[in-house]
Amino acid sequence: MAAKKTADAAKDSNKKETVKSPKTSKAKIDRLPDEETAHDGNSIFIKGARMHNLKNVSVAIPRNKLVVVTGVSGSGKSSLTMDTLFAEGQRRYAESLSAYARQFLMRMDKPDVDYIHGICPAIAIEQKVTTRTPRSTVGSMTEIYDYLRLLYARVGRTFSPVSGKEVKKDSVTDVVDFVQKLPEGTKVQIMVPLITRYGRSVDEELNILMQKGFSRVYQKTKEGKPIRIEEILNGEVKVTAKNLYLLIDRIVVKTFDEDDLHRLADSIQTAFYESEGDCFIETDGDKLHNFNNRFEADGIKFEEPSPNFFSFNNPYGACPECEGFGQVLGIDADLVIPDKRLSVYEGAVVCWRGEKMSEWQQAFIRSATKYDFPIHKPVGDLTDKEYDLLWFGNDRVNGIQDFFDMVSQNLYKVQYRIMQARFRGRTTCPTCKGTRLRKEALYVKVANTNLGELMLMPSSNLNDWFQNIKLSEHEQSIAKRILFEINQRLKTLLDVGLGYLTMNRLANTLSGGESQRIQLTKFLGSNLTDSLYILDEPSIGLHPRDTARLINVLKSLRDLGNTVVVVEHDEMMMEEADHIIDMGPLASHLGGEVVATGHYKELIKNKDSLTGQYLSGNLRIEVPAIKRKPVGKITIEGCRQNNLQNIDVSFPLNVLCVVTGVSGSGKTTLVKQTLYPALMKHFGQGTDRPGIHKGIDGDLQNFAQVEMVDQNPIGKSSRSNPVTYIKAWDEIRKLFAKQQLAKMRGFVEKHFSFNTDGGRCDTCKGEGEVVVEMQFLADVHLVCESCKGKRFKDEVLEVTYRTKNVYDVLELSVDDAIAFFKDEKKIATALQPLSDVGLGYIKLGQSSDTLSGGEAQRVKLASFLGKNNNKEKILFIFDEPTTGLHFHDIKKLLQSFNALLDQGHSIIVIEHNTDVIKSADWLIDLGPEGGSGGGKLLYEGVPEGISKIKESQTGKYL
Repeated sequence: MAAKKTADAAKDSNKKETVKSPKTSKAKIDRLPDEETAHDGNSIFIKGARMHNLKNVSVAIPRNKLVVVTGVSGSGKSSLTMDTLFAEGQRRYAESLSAYARQFLMRMDKPDVDYIHGICPAIAIEQKVTTRTPRSTVGSMTEIYDYLRLLYARVGRTFSPVSGKEVKKDSVTDVVDFVQKLPEGTKVQIMVPLITRYGRSVDEELNILMQKGFSRVYQKTKEGKPIRIEEILNGEVKVTAKNLYLLIDRIVVKTFDEDDLHRLADSIQTAFYESEGDCFIETDGDKLHNFNNRFEADGIKFEEPSPNFFSFNNPYGACPECEGFGQVLGIDADLVIPDKRLSVYEGAVVCWRGEKMSEWQQAFIRSATKYDFPIHKPVGDLTDKEYDLLWFGNDRVNGIQDFFDMVSQNLYKVQYRIMQARFRGRTTCPTCKGTRLRKEALYVKVANTNLGELMLMPSSNLNDWFQNIKLSEHEQSIAKRILFEINQRLKTLLDVGLGYLTMNRLANTLSGGESQRIQLTKFLGSNLTDSLYILDEPSIGLHPRDTARLINVLKSLRDLGNTVVVVEHDEMMMEEADHIIDMGPLASHLGGEVVATGHYKELIKNKDSLTGQYLSGNLRIEVPAIKRKPVGKITIEGCRQNNLQNIDVSFPLNVLCVVTGVSGSGKTTLVKQTLYPALMKHFGQGTDRPGIHKGIDGDLQNFAQVEMVDQNPIGKSSRSNPVTYIKAWDEIRKLFAKQQLAKMRGFVEKHFSFNTDGGRCDTCKGEGEVVVEMQFLADVHLVCESCKGKRFKDEVLEVTYRTKNVYDVLELSVDDAIAFFKDEKKIATALQPLSDVGLGYIKLGQSSDTLSGGEAQRVKLASFLGKNNNKEKILFIFDEPTTGLHFHDIKKLLQSFNALLDQGHSIIVIEHNTDVIKSADWLIDLGPEGGSGGGKLLYEGVPEGISKIKESQTGKYL
């Protein structure tokens, strides 16, 4: 029956669409394993899935294989993988929990599916940046930092900052070994200095020692001999506290038997205890050897290494000044010297300007000749030594820091308080230099390197350091397992193209794709087997060169004995997959079917598969026949932020300009961290500080504003949704307020808003669901019992337009809504841009926080496309807009770009997708590698010319 229903649904969609529903699809589904054969353990069998737009789908997913689920955006890929497969895996896990946890979880909705056989424990790795805390770093997310802490606690050696010598403490075994190695017949005395405690006299102290069982002391003189304590107390012998020792034991060195060794060790232990850490061994009455079990040297008492000692999340290990954050509120160098193109003579130091404060500048300039300081050289070109002299001065010349020390001393005057406030900002902590650890933790070294230095290394350099590490045989035996875990995780981090990240990079600064690949590193390191991994487009943000490495990582996850299901559009990924499931044929109500299953070669031959048609070349994204000519350009000079190698880059205007390069080559640093903030600053808007550069120049008058269209969520509220973002909901509310019943009941526009009180449900405040906070588990979202998830009060829902109430309209997809409101031109026109950018499948009321990064970005693009009346020219910057897009949707996206360019706007795109790169009017390629091996400008020009650049990885794949 299920197969028949699916076939009927396919016939219906045939009538509506020119892209036919698959003929092979029916045959494939007929050949799928039935309930009986699904028990063989070789596949996960989903029967009758109906979540969202899925049309009673039945499909088999082979176990222990790399399976790619593909299809156009909105075809039902996520509904099948996340909302059906993962949700059921999660629900079955919940059933194994305690009764207390289940009393909440049993209310979780079961996926709308007949049954799923052969499912195993499921782990979903999504695109979302999972952490917002400023304490979480790449090191802690990958668990590499936990192993580094353990390594330093176990084999780290502490070195004194005064003498540079290793700090050691002596154990009982060390002293026993020393005594055993002495020549046979040597007379040995074990003793400790006599300490008088609590203000007691020598006699009082000796009396107590005698009660403890000690009988002799030793006066260190030329004729030093043991003296009985009784003789001193009886007044027969006079002693002074100076050079007086308590004699613990006397022995003669020989071949010790077991009893002798026990006695020796016991005496040494007693010596350490009585003296609070000291033990003196006198040999043959003259040489005195000092041992101590206190961890100190050069008058400094050092902390013994432990894992918490190296944790910046623990008060014991965190830097006391910045409390483990690595940044403090201090004097911001970029505010003091905002324009690095100026020299000291030209007034680069802003705080030294003015009639009175310029005396500091004059004094520095007069002294500069003595130190060969170049006063006419731009500050941006100064060497590190010259820059340090400018900031910190020396014994005979005052620097910028001395100036601010003077300001601090005069804070009782209002003008000095204002001056200090002008130049304060978030700066690297001066105490820990951004390592986040207390300074004592940095005294501990492994292979002459402290933990702070390792944290600042890019992962590729860190991997090299561990490959070449030299440890003693004893250290190697202790660290063997720790090193194995670290090396395995670092290798995976490099394999997924993240070799440019440092261990102390904040987790909340990562993109969705980077965050997802870091989680992949963690799961690979855990060596789980017989699990189901579901990944949502892990190739996001990856250059084709790095995608090949990622595929190898996913294969190794599969080879551990796991089933890896990947929602993906990447052609390389499909080519390497063991099995492909193609959803479609189109989006929303025109999708939700399995169009084709099988290998890559089978998919190419399937004429009913849209994906297969693009892979075979029957359908393609054509290269534009005519390239646009630039109308002006902007040039940013001397870019040196992060790994950029002092490059000058020109961006042409009124064209599609694509910036590309391997992961970590410096694209984001150049465009998002340097160009965008510099342009915002030029227009007097931005608050973010631009990356280090000399200046920006060119035809800045050719556009009036800059818009960054990135993958950040479009709204912070869970009530935010696409239709409110593009301002179409206002028109829909007006329409409902005009209905006869609304007028009779006195309803106005606000009654049809879920953001204000009036018409919305009072229980869930227009959310449609309530959140149950679980103490140890993720929060559970439950349908509101008052409005049954409909968001509005019953009396508001009784108002209808063409038989649909306000909730029914929110449940419509964008394409359906355009057809529904065909008579309301304002509403249809407002919604059309969403369909144009390939988002015709999303619901009008879909919460913004359920949109992927790519979807959120395209909603922003739609909002700009809708503003046709905007006469001001805009420079748009897009950050990987093809995220989550099928070939068919990329074609639509490029049409949207053309629409913006035809309106006279300019577009700069950070992108790896070869279809977008070949469609560009101008290409800027950075590289050749990521991290320290990148940051160079390899090519700028038309895309066709890049193939001649041998160093370029982009050229090879294009």
